[in-house]
Amino acid sequence: MNNLKNIFAITLLLIVAFSCKKEIDNLKYLDNVTAPANLAVSFDITQDNTGLVTIVPNAEGATKYLVKFGDVDGETPTEFGLNDAITHTYGEGVYTVEVTAKGITGLTTKVQEELNVTFKAPENLVVNITQDEVNPRIVRVSATADFATVMEIYFGDVADEDPVTALPGEEVEHTYAEPGDYDIKVVAKSGGAATVEYTETITISAASDPVTLPIDFESFTVNYAFTDFGNAVSSVIDNPDTTGINTSARVAQMVKTDGAETWAGAFLTLETPIDFTVNKIFKVKTWSPKAGATVKFKVENLDNGDVNMEVDAVTTVSNEWEELSFDFSAINMDNSYQKVVIFFDFGNPGDDSYYFYDDIKLVPASVPDTKMIEDFEGVPPVFTTFGNIADVEVVANPDQSGVNTTAMVAKLTKSAGSETWAGAFFENEEVLDLDNYHKINVKVWSPKSGIDIKLKLENQDASITYETDVINTTANAWEDLVFDFSEAPAADYIRVVIFFDFDNPGDDSVYYFDEIELSNGGGGSSAMIFEDFEGEPPVFTDFGNEVTQVVANPDQSGINTSANVAETTKPSGAETWAGTFFERSEPLDLATYSKISVKTWSPKSGIIVKVKLENSDASITHEVDMNTTVANAWEELSYDFSDAPAADYIRVVIFFDFNNPGDDTVYYFDDYALTN
Repeated sequence: MNNLKNIFAITLLLIVAFSCKKEIDNLKYLDNVTAPANLAVSFDITQDNTGLVTIVPNAEGATKYLVKFGDVDGETPTEFGLNDAITHTYGEGVYTVEVTAKGITGLTTKVQEELNVTFKAPENLVVNITQDEVNPRIVRVSATADFATVMEIYFGDVADEDPVTALPGEEVEHTYAEPGDYDIKVVAKSGGAATVEYTETITISAASDPVTLPIDFESFTVNYAFTDFGNAVSSVIDNPDTTGINTSARVAQMVKTDGAETWAGAFLTLETPIDFTVNKIFKVKTWSPKAGATVKFKVENLDNGDVNMEVDAVTTVSNEWEELSFDFSAINMDNSYQKVVIFFDFGNPGDDSYYFYDDIKLVPASVPDTKMIEDFEGVPPVFTTFGNIADVEVVANPDQSGVNTTAMVAKLTKSAGSETWAGAFFENEEVLDLDNYHKINVKVWSPKSGIDIKLKLENQDASITYETDVINTTANAWEDLVFDFSEAPAADYIRVVIFFDFDNPGDDSVYYFDEIELSNGGGGSSAMIFEDFEGEPPVFTDFGNEVTQVVANPDQSGINTSANVAETTKPSGAETWAGTFFERSEPLDLATYSKISVKTWSPKSGIIVKVKLENSDASITHEVDMNTTVANAWEELSYDFSDAPAADYIRVVIFFDFNNPGDDTVYYFDDYALTN
């Protein structure tokens, strides 16, 4: 009997323990629950002069609603479940209805809406209907009327249409699927039976503008009239992969259907013949599910398809954007070509694969390595400053040495107390040629190293902009920085904006800049320092008996005069593989940068210094070795990670004198930077 009692007691304890654990787990889950979101309230009033109003709240994460109807002083809110009908009878008047959404944890969200109850028919109905300037198929409607409680809006493109209900003054957006004439009707309702309505016919025009080069598929007014053949199916769609080199909104899609011909494809007819006089290289951004697929690009005469030329390229990646080039330098200039034709996976039958392409442009067969934008040697541009800095001046070069011995340069003083985003811009006389160049070089002189220098491009009205940042690595000397604009959206950029020491307020520091030029790489330092040990030090994890800490720079000379550096000691008997690492809060940008540089100080030359990158669980790693070439002095070692497999690398590991056991030697390192 006692054994039975013990078994019962143990079972009861297990049940209680399990229940407690479940309750604790639930409480942990509830800790992550937030207050209800996106609370909105709408009204519907019966048109029988009774004043009966239905209140319809809606919120994400709500479990109940508390309503104050607003017609009684000192009112206590009434509680309603999610499925309860909320109705209230009002007399004529204007009321503030307060609705509180309550979540599972008791957190609440509150909103107040004005309710106008009147038994008069609405008067003075004013309806505003506008079409979107970019996409004319998008229409926005709002309406107001005296004595109106709600508006019912009918867009006229659906049979037996249910109206959209809106409050007076509230704007409602609608997108039409097809061109045509549509009757938009707005009905203003009050509490009485009488209503007032307004109807307007709106025309949604078909896209009719001609196709011209370059083709970016962004326009809603251009008629991208594909002619498909061989059972390919083409259309313009939203970009399904806005990453890498193509973040544009819309692209062309081609489906090579199952069983489609090996030569299936599509063409577009241009407004005018292609001008091959100067530009002879077609570039096309493509996305293919297959690497190694042949993409054929062809140009044809408008009336005679036998007059043509075609060029092949092969995809090198799968499931990501890449830009392919098609060289038409050998084209017969005596002929006229007005059609552009594209084939995917040419030579193979269709298998329902989806292909995408974008940004078809014709560029020169060859261009100079660089193209000057502004060197300040002639008539200076007109600068516009902002953020409370002094006017930018063009002055004699105060330091004709190193990479810049020109006569004149631009001087920017970031005045004390000026905004963190203070800077200046000038406008170029012609549109910047980002079709043929994707980088901009700028020579800069700064009294500080390690500051953020931002370069920004804008079109005429600043409706399209793109900016990129580089951290300088030199103080009190000229440095050539490279800013990468390869991912800038297509636009007519004419405005060049520069910011020094971005994100920090002005302190009267004087900066100089010069020789702003377009380039395709080279001729500069595009370094981005990601750890210089000057601020909050990272948390080091030592292994193999290594000991690491941040200390004052023991040798402020040569290439490293910074205040703080990392010191690592490889004690006597430490493992041959002893080292240390720290983790970053965000992955290293190896998509933009291919190398990592680090300044090192070693008492021995010729030793191996290994740098290794790891993802968060070290399931993907890549390491590179370099040898020191000097002893007892700072030198900068550069590690090439261009062959590293794609991964989110956050862990940076370093080993000194790799493969040799520790001997109490002390090493120093500083200024980790991403470079090209």
